[in-house]
Amino acid sequence: MSSNNDPVAIPMIERNPNDLPGMDTSDPKTLTGEAVLSFHNISYRETVQSGFPFRKKTWVIERLSNISGIMKPGLNAIMGPQDGSRSLLLDVLAARKDPRGLSGDILINGKPRPANFQCTSGYVPQNDMVMRTVTVRENVEFSAALRIPTYVTRHEKRNRISEVLELLHLDEESNVKPRSKELRKRTSIAMELVAEHPILFLDDPTTDLDLKTATDVIKVLRTMSMRGRTIIFSINQPPYSIFKYFDSLTLVASGKVMFHGPAQEALEYFTSADYKYDSHNNPADFFLDIINGGFSSILDTEEDGHEADKYKELSERQHQVTETLSNMYTQSSLYSEMKTELDSLLEEQMAGRTPTLEEITCVTPFWHQLWWIICRSFKNFQGFPRVTAIQTIIIVTMAVAVGTTSRILRNDCTEGQTRANLLFLLTIFQVITSISAGELFVIDTDRFLHEHTSGYYSMSSYFLGKLLAELVPRRLLPSITFTVIVFFIAGIITDAKGFFTMLFTIMMLAYSTSSLPLSIGAGENATAVPTVLVTIYFAFMLFFSGLEIYSGSSLPGLSFIQYFNIPHYGFTALLHNEFLGQNFCPEHKTAEVSSCRNYVICTGEEFLMILGIDLSPWGFWQNHVALACIMIILLSITYVQLLAQREVEVLKSGWRKFQQLFKEM
Repeated sequence: MSSNNDPVAIPMIERNPNDLPGMDTSDPKTLTGEAVLSFHNISYRETVQSGFPFRKKTWVIERLSNISGIMKPGLNAIMGPQDGSRSLLLDVLAARKDPRGLSGDILINGKPRPANFQCTSGYVPQNDMVMRTVTVRENVEFSAALRIPTYVTRHEKRNRISEVLELLHLDEESNVKPRSKELRKRTSIAMELVAEHPILFLDDPTTDLDLKTATDVIKVLRTMSMRGRTIIFSINQPPYSIFKYFDSLTLVASGKVMFHGPAQEALEYFTSADYKYDSHNNPADFFLDIINGGFSSILDTEEDGHEADKYKELSERQHQVTETLSNMYTQSSLYSEMKTELDSLLEEQMAGRTPTLEEITCVTPFWHQLWWIICRSFKNFQGFPRVTAIQTIIIVTMAVAVGTTSRILRNDCTEGQTRANLLFLLTIFQVITSISAGELFVIDTDRFLHEHTSGYYSMSSYFLGKLLAELVPRRLLPSITFTVIVFFIAGIITDAKGFFTMLFTIMMLAYSTSSLPLSIGAGENATAVPTVLVTIYFAFMLFFSGLEIYSGSSLPGLSFIQYFNIPHYGFTALLHNEFLGQNFCPEHKTAEVSSCRNYVICTGEEFLMILGIDLSPWGFWQNHVALACIMIILLSITYVQLLAQREVEVLKSGWRKFQQLFKEM
C-alpha cells in the first residue's frame, strides 16, 4: 500500500549535544537524536515446497531460532559462516523479509517498529542498485529529490549532496559514470546517507572491494556512526584493519547466536573459555574458526576413521559445535546483562508484536516523483548513444529500402494494392518493434523493488513514468521516422489531416502492441518465454491479416479471430484513413488505366468494400476504440502484476538463498 500522507517517523531518543563534539544541534538538517534497535526472541521460518506439481511436499525450515539483541548508535557488525544466517538476520531486522514467517518483537527505542520502517531507514544491498548510465552525482540527486521532503529548499539539498559526496571521497568523481564495482558501492552508500535516516543497514558492504577501499568505506561508516547513526551491517571475515572499528559484534551460525556484545570483548570471551588464540591471528578469523569447529577446547575432535560417513559426521559435528557455542553464550554474563536491558525496553512498549502489514510511504507527491522518474529515464536513454545510433541507422536503411522498392514497383494499374502493401508493412514494423517492449519492467526489477520498498516512489508514479519516458522515445519516434521516410520516398501524397490521422493511428497501434509483451513479461525474471509467446501470437495474427489483403477474405470459420487480432484493428484503421475518398483513375490517366490487363479498382471506397470494411466514420473510429480498450486492459494487467511482484520476489529471494545454502552444504 502506498501513501504520500503522514509518513510514520522513527521515534528518537534525545541526546546530549556535548556527547558528540562539533555538531550543531540547532541546525535542523543535523541529526539530533539516536535510534536504538532491539530484537526480542525473534525466530524466522520459511515454508519450502519441492517435488512434482501435483505431488509437492511441504515442510517448514527454521532459519533463525530465538535470537535476541540490541543495536545502539555505532558500528554493529553481524558475522558468521557462509550459511545465510547473517544476511537473513540483517534482512529481518531491516524489514526486508516476508513478515509472515517472523515471530518475536523488533523495537525502535522501546516502541514497535513502524509499518513503514523500510522507508524511514536506509538499506544498501549487496548487489548495487545504482544506474550506470548516469553520473554519480545524478544518482545521489535522484535519491535526494525523492527521499528528502519537498519543503527542504534546493540549496539545502545541494549542500547535503555535496557534503555526502565529500565524505565518501566522491566529490572529484561526481561527474563520472559509476562503472567500477568500487565506485558503484560508494555511490550506493551515498544514496542512502543523503536521506539522513537514523538507522542504516548494509549487506556485506566490503564485497568485491580491495582492502584499501573496503577500509575507507568502513572508516566513512565509522564517521557517520559517531554522528549518532546506528549502522548495522553483515560482513564476512574482515581483516583486523576493519575489525578494529567495530563497536558491537554479533556472531551467528545455523540461525543461532554464538556471541553478541562489544566487539573488543569478544576475544576475551572466547579465550576465557580455553580457546587458544595466536596473537598473530586475525580476531575475525579466530572467531570463524571456532564456529566452524576448528578449535577443540570444548568438543572432542579425535578422528574416528570412518571415511564412509565423513559428510554425515561433519554435519553432526558442525551441529554439535553450534549447539555448544549457543548454549555457552546463553549461560554467559554477557547474555544475562543483555537480557536485563532488553526486558526493560520490552516493558516500555505499548503494543505487543511487530506489525504484520508493511506500508510503503513517500515523502514527496505523485507529480514530483513522476517528473524525476521521467527525467532519469531520459538520461538513461541518452546513456546508450552507440546503441541509439545503430538503431537509427537500421530504421532509416529499412525505410529507404521499403520506400525505394515501392516507388519502383508503383504503377497506375496497381496503385491501390501498392498503398495497401505499404500500410501492411507499416503494421508489420510496429509489431516487430513492439516485441522487445516486454523487457521494460524486467531489466530494472531489482532496482525497482529496492527503490519502491525504500520509499523513493509509489507504484503508480513508477508505472506511468516508465511508460511515458520509455515508450515515447523507443516506440513512437522510430515509428514516425520510418513512416515519414517511406511515404516521402514512395511518392505517396496525402493531405495534412490524413497524415496526422495516420500518425495517431500508428501511435495507438504501437502502444497497443507494446502492451501485450508488457502484460506477459511483467513479474517474470526473464523475457525469453514471454518473447516466444508474443512472437507466435503476432505471427498468426499477421498471417490472418495478410489473407484479407491478398485473398479478400479470411479462412472459413475463423472470422472470429479478427476480434482478438491487435494488428487487424490498426491495419483496418490505416486502410480506412488512406483509401476513403481516393480516386486512382483520374481523367488524364484514362488511357494508361485502359491498357491494364486486370480489372483496376478506381476508388478507395471500392477497395474498402471488397475487404468488407465499414465506410462510415464509426467504421474508422471503432478500431481506435478497440485498440484503446485492449491497451487499457493489458496495461491494467501489467500494473496488477507489478503490485504482486514485490511479495513474489521476496518469496523467490528466500527460496534462492535456501537453494544456494543447500548446494554449499
